[in-house]
Amino acid sequence: MNRNELAKSIYEISHLTGDFTLRSGLKSTEYFDKYRFEAQPQVLKEIANHMKDLIPADTEVLAGLEMGGIPIATALSLVSGLPCIFVRKEAKTYGTCQLAEGYDFANKKVCVIEDVITTGGQVIESTAELRKRGANISNVLCVIYRGDDSYDKLNAIDLKLSALFTMAELKEIS
Repeated sequence: MNRNELAKSIYEISHLTGDFTLRSGLKSTEYFDKYRFEAQPQVLKEIANHMKDLIPADTEVLAGLEMGGIPIATALSLVSGLPCIFVRKEAKTYGTCQLAEGYDFANKKVCVIEDVITTGGQVIESTAELRKRGANISNVLCVIYRGDDSYDKLNAIDLKLSALFTMAELKEIS
């Protein structure tokens, strides 16, 4: 599947119209239900194949954010050979009481993986918590960036964002 075919597939599978409140609190008449494309094995595989080239060369660990970033990170781990961690929104209060499960990420170069980003709020929160626990994070990858092309909030905390698609691209291709 080429990039345009993948964009069209993602759009057709996951683009919804209606009245939606985004995680950021913003209102939107459009929504990308990422679970719809993440649940399709062939589409998820193609997303990983296209995103693997966006992974910075010095990355040692992929960090999938709860919940939508986890299948993306897992698929990227399979195609790249990099280990991954699964990051909760907050540390669990039982068992190992971990914020992130999986591979040891302390003092490693970690690339944060998310599905859809609008303002970067969850990325900022999760990055701060992972950094407190020793992760060296400079990069974030997402499938869809639906923001306004301003990465100021992420740049302010020394994060570089790379997106497979912007919302504008998906609309244009589809």
